[in-house]
Amino acid sequence: MEAKTIIQKTDPLYSKNHMKKERQSLLLRRYFSNRLVVTGSVIILILSLISIFAPLITVYTPYDMIVTDRLSPPSAKHFFGTDNFGRDLFSRVVYGTRVSMTVGLTVAAITLVIGAVIGLYSAYYRTLDHILMRVCDGLMAFPAILLAIALMAALGPNIINVILSLSIVNTPSVARVVRSAAIVVKEQTFIEALRSQGASSWRIIWLHIAPNTMSPLIVQITYVFGVSVIIEASLSFLGAGIPAPSPSLGNILFDGKIVIFNAWWMTVFPGAFIILSVLGLNLFGDGLRDLLDPHTNKVKK
Repeated sequence: MEAKTIIQKTDPLYSKNHMKKERQSLLLRRYFSNRLVVTGSVIILILSLISIFAPLITVYTPYDMIVTDRLSPPSAKHFFGTDNFGRDLFSRVVYGTRVSMTVGLTVAAITLVIGAVIGLYSAYYRTLDHILMRVCDGLMAFPAILLAIALMAALGPNIINVILSLSIVNTPSVARVVRSAAIVVKEQTFIEALRSQGASSWRIIWLHIAPNTMSPLIVQITYVFGVSVIIEASLSFLGAGIPAPSPSLGNILFDGKIVIFNAWWMTVFPGAFIILSVLGLNLFGDGLRDLLDPHTNKVKK
C-alpha cells in the first residue's frame, strides 16, 4: 500500500493534476477574500438577473400607458411610481437596465476583439505601429462623450449606432493597454528563442504573446463596460442615444428632469440604477486588478 502511494505521488500526471487543483483552490480563496471583487460581483449578478428575467418580474410592459395614474408616487401597484405618461416606472427602469447592460456587454466584447488585434499587431510590427497608434491618438484626442455625440449625430439615434459609436470611442484605450503589455512580452528571451527556431509570426503573437496580455486586458474591459453604460445614458439623456419611447435609463432621467420637483421618483430610481451599475463594474475591475496583478499585491503587503 505504501509503495503504491509513493508511486502515485511521484507520477507526473498525478503531480500535474494536484498542482492544478491547488492553483484553483488558491484562486478561489483569493477571490472570496477580496471584498472589492466579491461586492462588485454581487451587484453585477443582481443587475444581470434583473435584466435577464425582466419579463418575469414586471407586471406591466414599459409602454403601457394608464392615463389615470399619471405621476403616481411609489405604491404597491407601481413600485417605483409612474411617469408623466402613466407608464409604470419600475418596468421602464428594469428594461432600461437591460438595455444598458446589453449595450455595455456588446461594446466590451467588440472592443476586446478589435482592441486586442490592433494592440498585438502594433506591438509586433513597428511600421504598422506608427500607423495604427497615430489613428488611436487622433481618436483619443477628443473627449469620449463629445466624440460619441459627433458620431451619433452622423449615424442617427438607435441602439446599433450607439454600440458602433461606443466601440469606436473605446477601442483606442484597449489597444493601448494591450500594446503596452505585448511590447514587454515581446522583449522576453523566450520570444527570441521561438524566432530562432523558425516559429511563425502568427504563432508567436496568438499562442505566446496574447495569453500574457490577458490580465490587463480583462481589467480594461471592465472599465470599458462601465464607461459604456455612462456614455449610453448620457447620449440617451441628450436625445442622441436610444430614441423614445424605447426605455433607457438616460431618456427616463430626461423625462424626470421636467418634473423633478413634483415627481422625485422619476430621477432617483433610474439614477440609482446607473450608479449601481457603474459602481459594481468599478469595484469588480479594481478587485480583479488586485487578483491578477502580483505587483499590486506585493505593494499592499
